[in-house]
Amino acid sequence: QVQLVESGGGLVQPGGSLRLSCASSGIIFSIYNMRWYRQAPGKQRELVAVITSGGFTNYADSVKGRFTISRDNAKTTVYLQMNSLKPEDTGVYYCNAQKNGRGDYWGQGTQVTVSS
Repeated sequence: QVQLVESGGGLVQPGGSLRLSCASSGIIFSIYNMRWYRQAPGKQRELVAVITSGGFTNYADSVKGRFTISRDNAKTTVYLQMNSLKPEDTGVYYCNAQKNGRGDYWGQGTQVTVSS
């Protein structure tokens, strides 16, 4: 059974930092591309960052220079370091594991609220 479990969300002031984690089980983590998405209230889910199985990373323009995605294959965990947070970063952050021919899996999400 595949599980993706996000953690690390919370309430933070503008300019602050948070580190999200997504721990996986039930998949061969190292061969999966891992993504973080977010969904703000009343908006569509949007891609925030991706790290491929080979370690290539890419980011949404809105978070470039502020967020860093990384992975630890030994711990089967993907991270999202979020710095210089803005109110518009508020939303539910979801972890996604995807591999062509192997499946597409989602976590349950973790809430991030950026507010003073």
